Amino acid sequence: MDNISELATSGLTRTEVAERVAAGKTNAFVADTSRSAWSIVRANVFTLFNGIVFACFFVLFLVGRWQDALFGLAAFANAIIGCVQEFRAKSALDRLALMNAPRALVLRDGEEVEVAPGEVVLDDVLVFRAGEQVPADARVLTARGLQIDESMLTGESDPVEKQPGDDALSGAVVVAGEGTATATRVGADSYANHFAGEAKRFSLVSSELRTSVNRVLKWVSWIIGPVGLLVLNAQIIVLGGYSTVFSSGAWVQAVVNTIASLTAMIPLGLVLMTSIAFAVGASRLARRQVLVNELPAVEGLARVDVVCLDKTGTLTVGEIGFDEAHRLDGLTSPQEEDAAAVLAWYAASPDANATARSMRTAYPVISPVVVSGYIPFSSARKWSAVSFAEVPGTWVMGAPEMVFGDAATSSATQLGRTVTALAETGRRTLVLGHAGSALSEADVDAERLPDGLRPIIVLTFREQVRPDAAQTLAYFGRQQVGIRIISGDNPRTVAAIAREVGLDVAEGFDARGLPGDDAELADVLDRHTVFGRVTPEQKKRMVTALQSHGHTVAMTGDGVNDALAIKAADIGIAMNSGSPATKAVARLVLLDGQFSHLPDVVAEGRQVIANIERVSMLFLNKTVYATLLAIIFGAFVLEFPFLPRQLSITDGLTIGIPAFFLALMPNAARYVPGFLRRSLSFAIPSGIVVALGLTWYTFVAHGLGVREEQLRTGATVILAVVGIWVLAVLARPLNRFKVAVVGAMFILLVAVFSIPLARQFFVLVDPGPELAVALTGITIVMVAAIEVVRLLHRRLVLSPPSRKDPGVATSASAPPVSAPRVVAGVITTVVAVLAYAFGAVATGFGILVFLGRYDPDVSASVFSLTGAAIALFGLLVFAVAAGIRRGSGLSRLMLTIFLGLAIALSVIVLAFGDRWDWGAALTAAFAAGIIVLLWTPPVSRTFGRILESSMGSAAP
Repeated sequence: MDNISELATSGLTRTEVAERVAAGKTNAFVADTSRSAWSIVRANVFTLFNGIVFACFFVLFLVGRWQDALFGLAAFANAIIGCVQEFRAKSALDRLALMNAPRALVLRDGEEVEVAPGEVVLDDVLVFRAGEQVPADARVLTARGLQIDESMLTGESDPVEKQPGDDALSGAVVVAGEGTATATRVGADSYANHFAGEAKRFSLVSSELRTSVNRVLKWVSWIIGPVGLLVLNAQIIVLGGYSTVFSSGAWVQAVVNTIASLTAMIPLGLVLMTSIAFAVGASRLARRQVLVNELPAVEGLARVDVVCLDKTGTLTVGEIGFDEAHRLDGLTSPQEEDAAAVLAWYAASPDANATARSMRTAYPVISPVVVSGYIPFSSARKWSAVSFAEVPGTWVMGAPEMVFGDAATSSATQLGRTVTALAETGRRTLVLGHAGSALSEADVDAERLPDGLRPIIVLTFREQVRPDAAQTLAYFGRQQVGIRIISGDNPRTVAAIAREVGLDVAEGFDARGLPGDDAELADVLDRHTVFGRVTPEQKKRMVTALQSHGHTVAMTGDGVNDALAIKAADIGIAMNSGSPATKAVARLVLLDGQFSHLPDVVAEGRQVIANIERVSMLFLNKTVYATLLAIIFGAFVLEFPFLPRQLSITDGLTIGIPAFFLALMPNAARYVPGFLRRSLSFAIPSGIVVALGLTWYTFVAHGLGVREEQLRTGATVILAVVGIWVLAVLARPLNRFKVAVVGAMFILLVAVFSIPLARQFFVLVDPGPELAVALTGITIVMVAAIEVVRLLHRRLVLSPPSRKDPGVATSASAPPVSAPRVVAGVITTVVAVLAYAFGAVATGFGILVFLGRYDPDVSASVFSLTGAAIALFGLLVFAVAAGIRRGSGLSRLMLTIFLGLAIALSVIVLAFGDRWDWGAALTAAFAAGIIVLLWTPPVSRTFGRILESSMGSAAP
């Protein structure tokens, strides 16, 4: 006992510390994540699809067809970006150690010394005070009202009172009292580091995008083997059969054709674009002082439909100031003087919390007092009691309703009327009560209130509301995201703060009345918005109850008491000023503590989801038609109509490169569940159109008896034009950026088909006049079919019947549509239909002119450029027609420009022609009439502003 007493007062000597450091008995510990660097590389490089792609890549090299191995570059890029993404996540996880206390207090040579947690050694004497984190497992030596919150370790939300001989676990937080303890387990042996291994176990936030992409990859993995064998068999038979292909060397072409079909089936770029979108979103948020611990969390908050907010530190700045002392009837002058001395002691106490410390200016210590009995404050009971040798009786300070029960909220008592009136103004209230008798040892041991306690002073404190809170909550209201304010304070105070930030709430719900049944709790949460007197364990229960009703829940907070709820939420958001344990389990950390960044996070998430949904339709469309082509050509024993290098043209210029830009463009479309269903509902029918169109073309080409190079060239032209069309369809509504992307890709395609070196590399030849006409007609039919698919997709899938959201007020019935608006709608529809027809005809004519290079009397480059310009013009007019139907101001401007060009050309023909051209005259008159209609009332009023339609976005 003497040794223990001496150790508790003096601690270790420097020599003893040095001996333990030399022996390695320190608290230094570097935890490994559950994923090693090798496991990350293995997961991103050594996958089934990478194995297929890399194998195909190397086979083509071995057979001397390196020109057809361009697809391998995308696979390499995908593996590298995937590794970088997960290494970044690994680095973040390594930093999220549960033990992250900024300092540790130890006794050495009889003096208190601050050291880093890692410098604590075995047998060190740790000094515990309120607010500090236990740096190592220890056995308590002395305790004075010592209470430790072990909720992050044991799941028990109530603080545990510690007595000499009790164990204190590392990672726990001292919430009340003080004491000393000797370190019994340090470093890797400590409980916190075992717990950290569990808490830091590699787990990814729920991501619909990632889950959907993985599901598609799984489906493809099931069919790619059988389809590959089917295609290889067909190619061998087409090229002469098994008996001759190996002797003649034709097996090389059979392998190349099979590889072309297999690599086209794999949507590797979709995984790449998803990774890039997540990484760029996280980078953008980092510039806004938002740390994303897991990249898919960028998407996650966009899916959130309920945000749970802890009042203190979230809606308020977390700094509390003393307001006023409200004296109650019966307070005598001597008691008032004694009360001032008691409040001064509370404010200057070593374990004073922020609320108590805020009274130091109003109640300075004039003369010290000696404590004779003390029950420290506990967040569970929310009061503390103290007796002094110099001041008679017992003094209790705490939450009014926790000290005086129903009397603190009853209108029949002065205390109830005072507390209620003050709480409704948004002020926090505490009560100071007095009992005539001093605390006994039995009272302290039992932590019970003394008999004869009566209230004498109500203390009020003010919290500063964040200036950005009202604006942020208004944003969530407009987005139909539910709000639940959860706090440990008085429900009336919390409700007043909620009203101050713009929420329409009458009163708060007292969490002491919450039902124990989870189903009933979920019903209560659906009906109420503001909750007070909530314990840490209740916060976690409330999050899980909301999740049980199908909600995607985000939880914000900064205190240790929020950590359990933040861990349980779908998306946990911590303030950087919060406790280390809270930040460790959060998905997002607001580094500058600005609540106003949450709309930025939601916007980034929505941009990621909406753009990846748009991009996924491109990739999945390719997967569908490539799979169908492989099956059809394998079943009908036809030679595959593409070389791998030719597919690289269409993949790169109609899918890969534009997808990169589309994935990063602004897009504020609201999230709607069902990403994969919506994507496949377009990709499958459009893919069927492409596959059937190419099959139709192949049979026509065989009927015309063209060479294999001509057939492949024609198939590549069809796939390029249709691919550009699908790109333009999915990019709608067009703005100047999307027009630039689509136009640039079209120009690059024209360059590939026109530059001699490129034509030679990609084996592109003139298809001949008959095949040119055939493929033009087939292309027009395919384009029209894709337009029908997109129209039905928008009507039936993207615009389902609206349903009333619970808790959202229904709008008044819409006013009747006026006659001028009806006329304007009819005229706009007619203009759009005419633009559709003109665009289709121009595109088809452009393709014919483009393919007219077979004429030996005319320069091929002239035909290429002229035909490409006409086709691009038709493509843009067709896209503009879609914008006209939606009232796009930019589309109206662009159509006006196009019609102006048509008028100018018609005038040139009339002015310089040998004779009067009625076609040119009618074209000019018709175009002029359309322009007048588009820019005069009432049609003009149906269009939006040009800049808005240029910068805005719509749903995919």
